[in-house]
Order: sequence, then structure tokens, then C-alpha cells
Amino acid sequence: MQTLSNQLQTNHTSLDLISLIDTLAIACKEIAFHLQQGALAGILGSAGEENVQGETQKKLDVISNDLLKDYLLKSGTVKALASEEEEGIVKGDDKGSYLIAFDPLDGSSNIDINSMVGTIFSIYDAPATEASEEDFLQPGRNQAAAGYVLYGPSVMLVISVGEGVQMFTLDQRLGEFVLTEEQVIIDADCNEYSINMSNQRFWAAPMQQYIEELQQGVAGPRGKNFNMRWVAAMVADVHRILCRGGIFSYPWDNRDPNKPGKLRLMYEANPMAMLVEQAGGAAYTDQQPILDIQPSHIHQRVPVILGSANEVKHCVGYHHE
Repeated sequence: MQTLSNQLQTNHTSLDLISLIDTLAIACKEIAFHLQQGALAGILGSAGEENVQGETQKKLDVISNDLLKDYLLKSGTVKALASEEEEGIVKGDDKGSYLIAFDPLDGSSNIDINSMVGTIFSIYDAPATEASEEDFLQPGRNQAAAGYVLYGPSVMLVISVGEGVQMFTLDQRLGEFVLTEEQVIIDADCNEYSINMSNQRFWAAPMQQYIEELQQGVAGPRGKNFNMRWVAAMVADVHRILCRGGIFSYPWDNRDPNKPGKLRLMYEANPMAMLVEQAGGAAYTDQQPILDIQPSHIHQRVPVILGSANEVKHCVGYHHE
């Protein structure tokens, strides 16, 4: 039985990074406990305030963010952090080796219906000098590690430190994340797509055409049937793709010209793109690989198309035409 720490050691991961990931795992176990208590703990419903994104916060958004901040800032490994729920960066230990950006509870609209949610994180090496917001603004290819914790029927931690993707499942008897998938590989072809069809009328013409051809199934130009799946939590939709292939997209739409996409680059798109590429898939905006983007601010939004490599390239090809 290989625990999270033991597996990271076999990947020659630095001791500071192992310590940071262990700290994340401990905080996420506590978030999982709160989720499992649900209405019994009084954590369902709205917190009555908006976050810096202008989105209504759930009570557990606030709880999860505070838990992660508390554990990470006390760990001694984090020089600064950035969160979906924080307007700017939060500084930690001056001697910390890493910067971390995270979405404390992705898919929080699912909390009140007892559906899947998750925590997404992205880790970078910290500068030798005092950390600033500019230090976070690095292309995703610079990530030292990336991953997520999925709170579902079982609690799973999925991570890459640049040597493939591993999946760990929380053994509730031991209180430890145990390795359950040593090398995740995404099939290059697929027959499932994941997208919020309610926004179809707002998409650019290339995405409209691509989805329309998928819907035509075996009678259309693709010559095969596709199934649609949509959980309304990126972490759950991407987890399904890592497990059995598929394509996920939250594309550009024309509702707000100041928001070229819904998903945030630093703590949603970049970490998921690293995982998908490390598993043999592809991750693009409608124009370029996500991991090549030079960020302009920590809450920057981008369109996202990721998953099975051949299908992603097919979809992006419509935009290039």
C-alpha cells in the first residue's frame, strides 16, 4: 500500500514540496468532513456576500478558503498564496519555497444538492526575494505541481509533479490518501463531450458548428454518436475525462466582452491543463495551448477546451479555419 508521501518520495520530489502537498491533503480532509456533515453542521446555503469575482459565496466557500489559508500559511513552505476568494495575494513565510494558487471549492453551486465538488491547486517555485503578485504571473508550464481533490462518493486526490498523473483515494480507516492509479493515460479519441448547452446561443460560430456536428451523430460528418455529460463542476468533469476520455469545454461567449471565458487561468485552467497534458491529452483556449499563456493578472479568465488529444485538436481546428 503506497501512501501519498511515499509515492512522492519515489518521484524524487523535494521534501519541501512533499510537506506542502501533505499540508494540502490534511486541509482537504477537513473540508471533506464538513461536506459529509452537510445540513447537520449548518454549512449549506449562501454566506450572503459576493467574492472578488462578483459571485455569491456559499458558506462552505468561505469555510474552505479559511481552512486552506490557515493550514498553508502555518506550514512554513508557502511564501504567498492566491485564491479565488481573495482579491490579492496573501503573504506567508518569508522562507517559504513555494507559491500556491487555488480554487478552494470548485462547483460550490452543487453543495446544496449533495453533488460533486472539489479543490483545485497550482504550485510554483517561489522567488528568493519577497513575493509579489507579479511572481504568480507565470505560464502554466512553469508549474512545479498541480492537482485537485474531488469530494464525491470517495474522496480522491489527483496530482502531477511533472512525471505523469497519479490518483489517490482517501482510506477513511487509515486517514491516508493511498495510491489507486499509478499512471493515468487519456485515450486520444473519445465519444463523450462536456459543455453547458444552455449557453449555446452565445458561442462563437466555430464552436456552434463543432457541437452541432457532434449532435448529428452517426448521420453527420463525424460518422459516430457522441454522449453529453455535464456536472457543473470543472473538477468532476475533468476527473471523468482522466478516467475514461472525452472533451470538456467552457468556451468564449459574447455575453460580457470583459470576460473572454468563465474559468480562471491561474487556479482552474492551468492546473487542469497540466494534469491533462501529463496524461497524454491536450488543453487549449480557442487559439493556443493553455500552458503557454502569459498571465496578466491573478484572476484572469480564459476559454477552455481540453481532453482527448485528437478531439481537442479537431475542435480547435474549427477556430483556426
